[in-house]
Amino acid sequence: VDTKWTSRLVLSADAKLLQNLMKFISHSCDSWYWLIGLGLIGLLGESETHLLAAFWACAILSMAGVVFLIKALFRRPRPEGEWGKIYRIADPHSFPSGHAARAMMLAVLSIQTSSGWVIAIFFLWAVLVGLSRITLKLHYLLDVIAGWLLGAAGGLLALQLYPWFTQIIKALLN
Repeated sequence: VDTKWTSRLVLSADAKLLQNLMKFISHSCDSWYWLIGLGLIGLLGESETHLLAAFWACAILSMAGVVFLIKALFRRPRPEGEWGKIYRIADPHSFPSGHAARAMMLAVLSIQTSSGWVIAIFFLWAVLVGLSRITLKLHYLLDVIAGWLLGAAGGLLALQLYPWFTQIIKALLN
């Protein structure tokens, strides 16, 4: 059933414009972009943003670790495809989708700092990131759904841990 539903979402080879859009959306959730951006915010931002940027970076790294462990446990191969060779070489397993997990976690974390429409954009982006991973044949539908659920749970847990995180960091800096 999973492969059947996934095959319905895959883009055809002649849908070049849509493929390029999905590639852009997919790359917009690459962890190294986020970590570099958060590092710059931490260095150049105001004092309150330093702590928040560090927290989001820790959340991204923690989620990557959890996804890595789950992928090592399940070892589900990625769908056959040509695009995304770096993902296929560096990370040959597809369950769960790390991009979907990261995007959904960031959407949940946006609740902490953003207003209604920004939060809505984050959640729309998280859905599009997950769909891009399917349309580009990097994940199956179930991989993405599991990633979204994992990301939502991780984001909710992170929101609960934020006060503790700030206390620890402030204590270390004093």
